[in-house]
Amino acid sequence: MGTKTGRPRGRPKGAKNKRTAEREAAMKEMAEQVGKAVGGAFEGDALAYLMSVYKDPSKPENLRIDAAKAAIRYERPALAPVEQGGPESDYVPLAERIAYYEREDALEASAIKVVELKKPGRR
Repeated sequence: MGTKTGRPRGRPKGAKNKRTAEREAAMKEMAEQVGKAVGGAFEGDALAYLMSVYKDPSKPENLRIDAAKAAIRYERPALAPVEQGGPESDYVPLAERIAYYEREDALEASAIKVVELKKPGRR
């Protein structure tokens, strides 16, 4: 880093990049324009702002897509995960069904092989 000479070098701490300052100014201007068109739209309503961005054809497409991605969670409900089975369900996992059928086949095969033994002297 070197020694301190008393002369500041570079951008001071907390100062914003040129692009950041430009982007924030453009966002503020857009918010004012939409605020005039839709009275009180941005009083805590982020969804209205996102909708105005992704519905504006003059904005770059990548910005519109990002705004739509952020807004979709609030506009449409998320799909609930589908749970298979439950306490009253007839659902039996495939592995258990296969094991059951293998046991049944084994029992049938062994029933054929069973020979009844009789003790001598008894009929």
